[in-house]
Amino acid sequence: MSGYKIDDVARETGLTKRAIRYYEEIGLIPPPERSGGGTRQYTRAHIEQLQRVISARDVLGFSLQEIQEYMAYAQELTGHRELYPQLREPERQLEKLREMDGTLDAQLRKLDEKASKILAMKEELERFRKRVTAGIARLEAEDRQSEYDNMEGTENEK
Repeated sequence: MSGYKIDDVARETGLTKRAIRYYEEIGLIPPPERSGGGTRQYTRAHIEQLQRVISARDVLGFSLQEIQEYMAYAQELTGHRELYPQLREPERQLEKLREMDGTLDAQLRKLDEKASKILAMKEELERFRKRVTAGIARLEAEDRQSEYDNMEGTENEK
């Protein structure tokens, strides 16, 4: 198996080498195997996991702690998905599906909380923008009126 060096991973993910090592240190990605010379050998799975971390950070606006929770949920779901096909008894399948449903419910609640905070912030910015555009319109109208008044005064002087 041919691995990826940290420079390759950094180039593909857009992360710094320092960030990659830090994410490994705090458990967002599992430690990679090392070559005989001690060089980290990352896999395609490491890169994909880092891309999920980046999405959670950039797209969802998650903090590192939220990313850790999100990744824990993702790993839990992966474990459930891998185990489910091996179950033969309907009772065990139902139990596993209920566990997956609970995990998905927790993830969806987290995303709903984040989405409602984002929407509240957006609404606040939209209200502020309305006040700003109203101020611009008022000042532009006053400026036009002032120009008109000046033109009228010039006409009357003739």
